Amino acid sequence: MFTGLIEETGKVIDIQKTAETLYISIQCSDVLNGLRIGDSIAVNGACQTVIEMNNDSFKVFASSETLKITNFNILKAGDIVNLERALKLSDRLDGHLVTGHIDSTGILKNIDMNGDNITITVDVNSAIAGQIVKKGSVALNGISLTVSDILEGCFKVAIIPHTFNNTNLKYLKRGSVINIETDIIAKYVEKYLLSNNNTNKTSSIDIKLLAENGFI
Repeated sequence: MFTGLIEETGKVIDIQKTAETLYISIQCSDVLNGLRIGDSIAVNGACQTVIEMNNDSFKVFASSETLKITNFNILKAGDIVNLERALKLSDRLDGHLVTGHIDSTGILKNIDMNGDNITITVDVNSAIAGQIVKKGSVALNGISLTVSDILEGCFKVAIIPHTFNNTNLKYLKRGSVINIETDIIAKYVEKYLLSNNNTNKTSSIDIKLLAENGFI
């Protein structure tokens, strides 16, 4: 379990490809403190297991399932990735509960920078659109963010300068592929509502539907 507060960015220094899997080596510093082989670590929001490490890097193994649903399949040496160690139960829970289980990828449509006001627009897969609600939480490349608006086929998030400057968001551009994890609470709510209302997977959750079913 993670919080979506990125501890540092790391640099991909080596990728070893097999038929359907990847071994990814990442250079970093801060997250190595206390990290051990076998520990979980979020890489661009995807929960991975540390299989090797040394003084300035660690290695993870990405399975075929991970490659299907994340942006790992387009990673290359030199890319910058967001890193977060697993949450300790004794820690304060800032951000929101992030499982590290990516739901889908989205395409960055636009970055609007107006002084310190930064807004990005991301395309969203219709299969998970119902789990994204205005003012709700979403993790993009592992970053805990708040949905500021929902449009047809996409959504917007507002980003403070600190987050933009201390994550890999500053390296992204239009067309970049972003890992998306929706809020775990939204998933359970949607599952309940779809079951009770016998609706299809593309149904969206809104305030009216939540109220009708006793959630607010």
